[in-house]
Amino acid sequence: MSAEKTTPPARPTMSASGATYTHAEDGYFEKRQLRRTAGFWGLWGIGVAAVISGDFSGWNFGLDAGGWGGLAVASLLIVVMYFGMLFSIGEMAAAMPHTGGAYSFSRAAMGPWGGFVTGFAETIEYVFTTGVVVYFSAGYANAVTDQLFGLDLSGAMWVWWLILYAIFVGLNSAGAAISFKFAIVVAVISIGILLLFGILAVANGAVDFGRLLDIEPDPGNSTFLPFGFEGVLYALPFAMWFFLGIEELPLAAEEAHEPQKDIPRAGIWGMVTLVACASLVFFLNPAVTGSEALRVAGEPLLDGFRGFMSDDVAALLSAFALIGLLASLQGIMFAYGRNMYSLSRAGYYPKFLSLTGARQTPWVALVAGAVIGFIALVAVDSIDGAGDVVLNIAVWGAVIAYLLQMVAYVMLRRKFPSAVRPYRSPVGIPGAVVAGIIAVVTFVGILLNDAYRTAVIAIAILYVLGLLAFGLWGRHRLVLSPEEEYAVTGGLHGYDPESEGLGGTIEDEILKGNTD
Repeated sequence: MSAEKTTPPARPTMSASGATYTHAEDGYFEKRQLRRTAGFWGLWGIGVAAVISGDFSGWNFGLDAGGWGGLAVASLLIVVMYFGMLFSIGEMAAAMPHTGGAYSFSRAAMGPWGGFVTGFAETIEYVFTTGVVVYFSAGYANAVTDQLFGLDLSGAMWVWWLILYAIFVGLNSAGAAISFKFAIVVAVISIGILLLFGILAVANGAVDFGRLLDIEPDPGNSTFLPFGFEGVLYALPFAMWFFLGIEELPLAAEEAHEPQKDIPRAGIWGMVTLVACASLVFFLNPAVTGSEALRVAGEPLLDGFRGFMSDDVAALLSAFALIGLLASLQGIMFAYGRNMYSLSRAGYYPKFLSLTGARQTPWVALVAGAVIGFIALVAVDSIDGAGDVVLNIAVWGAVIAYLLQMVAYVMLRRKFPSAVRPYRSPVGIPGAVVAGIIAVVTFVGILLNDAYRTAVIAIAILYVLGLLAFGLWGRHRLVLSPEEEYAVTGGLHGYDPESEGLGGTIEDEILKGNTD
């Protein structure tokens, strides 16, 4: 008589807002672990490093959009937005010290769909920002090697892109401790390069502030606003380039020793550092070369050095300036790796992307993001102003994520009044509302500008594909990662993943409670 076959009992499941959760397989979270290695300075370094390339390339396209005065007004608005946002996300990150960051905040406030839309916007932001930095870094590197060694790869820039992606995927995969230490070193060196530029420019008598307003105004406009107030609107995305990426710090929550204290503090002091650096570049670089000469320059700081030094010496100094771009390449790649890791760990993206391996770094997500970024660069390379297109895709993804995070902040203040909040924003809900409004204005500025239409179409296509994938596949495969546990328990569990554990008993209780 043959033994009767038995079917193992089905794993308990639960549903929330049209999404389905299943019990994580045995050993699931053990294969997806990060290591705590960062203190305040490590977080400050990774935040500043992620952004500092904006002082070396990209910002100057705002001169073409709004003139020096238009970019100045836009920059002031953007500074207000970033401080309001950093105070708000500092509070949410301290309450939810999970790697999910923006996705985690919106998931708790707006459910799985809100979490996916926000997390996907951040994926677009960081993957494409990495692409922009690779694009400009390759330009700087090629200019330096051409000047010093006669090596010119301008006809095959994809070789530079491939080299840069390979080096920095390897660096970020080597271990979090290495990443944070590298970030501190390159952030300090990059700041030193900017200070050196300022000192040498003044010492050589190359600074003439009359050159700031040398762009010929359109009829009826002033030299301060050569393209009118419309130019301010169109300059907003490029003003963001001075600071875009500093908001990534919550993604390091599970690798920080004291995330509740250090993430809010590192974010604010990192922003103070970046405002100082941006001010130096914004006033002195065009004062050396003239704003007109920098409107569409690919290497504005290199052009600045050339303004008072020989080409060979300028190229040598720009080899050091390249460090600033590489700093951001490392820092922003860190961000997309953790963003994709957290969404994958929760089941929004394919789960294999969150595997970490022996070094406890999300190497699979890092490789996947690099492949996507490289393909995007190859795809747009034939377009005139390719760097501009990729930059605006990154910025539009960013402002969508910013707006949704500010909405989440306001909702969470009301939805989870009893949640633990070790840090509270000094500007509260009004600060979040102001930041959200400026994000909306920036969003509209990109939407209305014909020059950005390619970026708008590209991100719309990406969102359609992403929403279809989540609606048809991802939402039925979620698991209770720390971000999800926090959301489904109203902030009562998942606050401290390290002490509370990942999955296990609480997962069984939550899932069982939804099947009784």
